Amino acid sequence: MPAAPAPAPASNPGPAPAAAPALASPETLERARPFGRVTEDGHVYVVVDGEEVLCGQFPDATEDEALGYFARKFEDVEAQVALLEQRVAAGAPSSDMLKTVDHLVEQVAQRNMLGDVKALEARLEALRPAIRELEAAERAAHEAQRAQNVAAREAIVAEAEKIAAQDPQRTQWKQASARMAELFEQWKAHQKSGVRLGRSAEEALWKRFRTARTTFDKHRRAFFSQLDADNAEAKKAKEALIAEAEALSGSTDWGATAGEYRQLMDRWKQTKRASKKDDDALWTRFRAAQDRFFEARKAANDQLDQEFEGNLAVKEQLLAEARALLPVTDLKAAKRALGDILDRWEQAGKVPRAHMRRVEAELRTVEDAVRKVEDEKWQRSNPETKARSNSMLAQLEAKIEDQEAALAKAQAGGDTRRAAKLEGELATSRQWLETLRRSAADLH
Repeated sequence: MPAAPAPAPASNPGPAPAAAPALASPETLERARPFGRVTEDGHVYVVVDGEEVLCGQFPDATEDEALGYFARKFEDVEAQVALLEQRVAAGAPSSDMLKTVDHLVEQVAQRNMLGDVKALEARLEALRPAIRELEAAERAAHEAQRAQNVAAREAIVAEAEKIAAQDPQRTQWKQASARMAELFEQWKAHQKSGVRLGRSAEEALWKRFRTARTTFDKHRRAFFSQLDADNAEAKKAKEALIAEAEALSGSTDWGATAGEYRQLMDRWKQTKRASKKDDDALWTRFRAAQDRFFEARKAANDQLDQEFEGNLAVKEQLLAEARALLPVTDLKAAKRALGDILDRWEQAGKVPRAHMRRVEAELRTVEDAVRKVEDEKWQRSNPETKARSNSMLAQLEAKIEDQEAALAKAQAGGDTRRAAKLEGELATSRQWLETLRRSAADLH
């Protein structure tokens, strides 16, 4: 080893170890020898920038033991530097990295280790800009994440405000309530795991979100309060209608009571609806009261129908007799026979309701046919009709005589054009005369 320079005072010479540690590896010793020496009394020096600095003292030990002790301290710090370099290169979270660098720099500055401390200090200083770059990247990522979280919170708040602004009368409360609960859970999830937004931004968004939820809850309570009031009002009104329906259910005044039930039904339709459950139960009671009345009426009518079956057979026979009168060939005989049929028809009594319209319509058809024949006969024998027909015949005959005279005059004068026109008019008049004569013959 070359002559050693004068030793500089140690900054913090460590005390001698209480017991000799295990020997360092040959590799460790070889790395350490160029940077230090051990005196006969066990003092260990490290060379820094050409000057020796006292590391500490290791008495009662061999040179290798002394060198190895302080070399391992250097390797411990060097290992920490290497680990920090790996973390920086891997882009690990930078929190406390600069503090770690400062701590290691402070350790190296104490010069109580044996090795290339200047190279180690250079490595530590080289880490600072890399860590700052990592911090800057983390801040940028943090800001991007914050902006994303702000946008997500903004979207939650905007949707909550939109739901709260809906018309309470048109809001689907079940779906809207479920969605508002989902938005609140999303808010809590962002608050728990997302990047902090900053106190002012967080408070401003929370205030809007809280206001939207409060408004929504206020509208919901008001809506359902009014709904309960309307439901109570509707129930009261329908309970009154049910009482009326039940009071009528035992009536045997079939026609009048059926009309009253129709009026009750109209009033029921005009009444507000209660809740579905209440409305269904109320309708069941109202319908039951009606059913009791109409079932009793049906039973009474069925009994009457059974009694009227015999009357139906009589009237079916009378219809057969009435149909036999058609077509009418002898009006007097037909009228006489029809009058007898009508008398017996009234005496036969009522028929079952299912057949009432049919038999009455069939009898009316025969009556109408006989009446039509009678009306036609009256028209033919009406003196006024006859007189009007005779007057028209006389007028038309006089007109024809004038047309014949005019035609003869035109022919004699050689006026062929006028003669042709008069011939056409005369032919039309003669056709009308023939028609009137046939009609007049029918009136006699």
